[in-house]
Amino acid sequence: MAKNKHKVSIEEFDGKNYQITLTEPEDKAVLTHYLHNVENGVSKHYKKDALKVIKNFVEYKENDNIQIVQEEALQQLLFEVNNVPFPTPKDYKFKFIDLFAGIGGFRLALQNTGGKCVYTSEWDKSAKKTYRENFGETPFGDITKESTKNYIPEKFDVLCAGFPCQAFSIAGNRKGFADTRGTLFFDVEDIIAKHRPKAVFLENVKNLVTHDKGKTFKTIVEVLEKKLGYKVFSSILNSLTHANIPQNRERIFIVAFDPKQVKNVNNFKFPEKIKLTKTIHDILEKGKQEEKYYYPKSHQYYPELKKTMTSKDTVYQWRRVYVRENKSNACPTLTANMGTGGHNVPLIKDDFGIRKLTPRECFSFQGYPKNYILPNLANGRLYMQAGNSVTTTLIERIANKIMEVL
Repeated sequence: MAKNKHKVSIEEFDGKNYQITLTEPEDKAVLTHYLHNVENGVSKHYKKDALKVIKNFVEYKENDNIQIVQEEALQQLLFEVNNVPFPTPKDYKFKFIDLFAGIGGFRLALQNTGGKCVYTSEWDKSAKKTYRENFGETPFGDITKESTKNYIPEKFDVLCAGFPCQAFSIAGNRKGFADTRGTLFFDVEDIIAKHRPKAVFLENVKNLVTHDKGKTFKTIVEVLEKKLGYKVFSSILNSLTHANIPQNRERIFIVAFDPKQVKNVNNFKFPEKIKLTKTIHDILEKGKQEEKYYYPKSHQYYPELKKTMTSKDTVYQWRRVYVRENKSNACPTLTANMGTGGHNVPLIKDDFGIRKLTPRECFSFQGYPKNYILPNLANGRLYMQAGNSVTTTLIERIANKIMEVL
């Protein structure tokens, strides 16, 4: 009996579709990282395990009487990972790794600056889905595991990490290093110590600076400077004043260089303020949105919303018992707990009523382009992803400054 010919897709490498050998669920990560680096030396770092994954997959399919030629399968998968909205730049100038990658804000910015991502990790499953849809690569999982760290290639130029900030933010009870999420900085430290990148680029909430009377921030700077020997620069920048994005979002940025590899480290300067020329109307979707975003007149808060929300030129927030207008006519800081109650999704008044921002609008308030794919996930997940992310256009401005020094 003739065996069936079969077209292969990355989706089939999910654990539920074929039971597996390596430290599943890293099969998709190993395979996509290998395929992304086929044209450069980094591929050899992933090759052995990636070919093992393919071999196991082919054998698994043959048991189902489906014939797959390994070479053909690789070609099909290669086409799939390259045929995405934001592929790797062909003529890249530097290599970077993307830790706590979320939905790819750092990656988008550094690719725009001429960088090639050679490794990425993120543990949240739905964020991984958004990441893969846009970059064709599945991030590795838990970076605290030695097996995950071992997949990091030996050499790269820049380490990027928007390391989890819930441990330091007001919204997250501010436990800092006492919280396991706070200790993830020490995993970053291990990776820097082992690989010695030329530059390190970190982002976190503004409250990191004042947390525990400044001790937490001091510890981070001391680890980078005294223990690891890097030259550290830090600054609190706002998307409103530094990225031409009408979102009031202050974040601490830490940039560090290895003076042994980078001669003119003292030339580094964070980007200057730029004029805000965009308004919320450059970002808000035109016309009537889906009905689910609008508050019905029967809603218990509707009378209060209607009374307070009088302007179509600003964004409002519902604060449990009252409505707060954002005086700067910008969007208030998008938070990771949007869509989960408490700090709800910001509100606007349009020609059709009073409504929440859509997930797409939240992504746009973070500087993501219109062709960025939002996968088929619950809105609550998408809101959380936007709030957890970075303002990509601000990351790009800082990345350009890092490149001037490198």
